[in-house]
Amino acid sequence: MMTPNCEAAQLGQFIPVHYHYNMLLDEARMQGFRAAIEYVVKPGMKVLELGGGTGVLSLFAARTADKVWCVERNPALATTARQTFSRNYRGDIVELVQADAFDYLPPEPVDVVICEMLHVALLREKQIEVIDSFKKRYVEKFGLPLPIFVPEACIQAAQPVQQNFVYEGCFITTPVFQNPVAIADRTLELAEPTPFQSFSYESELHLRCNWHGTITATESGTLNALRFVTKNILAICMESRSTIDWHNAYLILPLDEPQQIEVGDNIEVQFSYAVGAPLEALHPQVKVIHAQRPQESLRRVAMA
Repeated sequence: MMTPNCEAAQLGQFIPVHYHYNMLLDEARMQGFRAAIEYVVKPGMKVLELGGGTGVLSLFAARTADKVWCVERNPALATTARQTFSRNYRGDIVELVQADAFDYLPPEPVDVVICEMLHVALLREKQIEVIDSFKKRYVEKFGLPLPIFVPEACIQAAQPVQQNFVYEGCFITTPVFQNPVAIADRTLELAEPTPFQSFSYESELHLRCNWHGTITATESGTLNALRFVTKNILAICMESRSTIDWHNAYLILPLDEPQQIEVGDNIEVQFSYAVGAPLEALHPQVKVIHAQRPQESLRRVAMA
């Protein structure tokens, strides 16, 4: 029987094949990665994909690259990827490696590393741990420079919201995932998203996410949830000074104690969690510091 620690280590590594169908239907994800890979991968390059899934991102790279290694541990997905490569243009230059991305190194240096083990707030899946491990082992074996990473960077933000948790007359507070490009009728934004983390994958990676910050309310309402936004910068286009981006689904976490807030109130938010941990590891502590109202000022003057 698998121990709890072992179970945690498996998070994100055995996503069922049918879940990947939804990933293939995500046009923002597919078009973003295709554009980024087409921009980054040049003719003659060698490419490594860690956690290849169905192999679609490796196929994007294969259209230009000289050689692609696609690493996938899950036996069912490895079988699917082999079929994918056998049925598609230039799939013959992709070598499927059934191995753990935590351990694998290519037989020679590569120019680009693709890794999409991403979940909102960098929870559940092992993106950071896998790339951190890869970088250390790669430098030890091949030295510098490091390959280009796709994604190249990440920005994370938190946003106070009023969320409608009533479903057909039943009040149920559970975490909610939202499509980043869909209209969120159930959500009232109480302030703009406030960044709490940004980093590039070529730089030092941190295995914990810690933040203690203050967000000022720009709308009045009931603060009963925080929305977490993870923006993945897939490629940085130097010529046009632009980026190719993709957002994970937004995560809305209900708060233990809803509070009424007004415009100008300060919302102190604090959390600390290990990246790749279960969703439950993210449990924000929220404190509202109410701004002094004009009526309160007048009352104090009158009583003085």
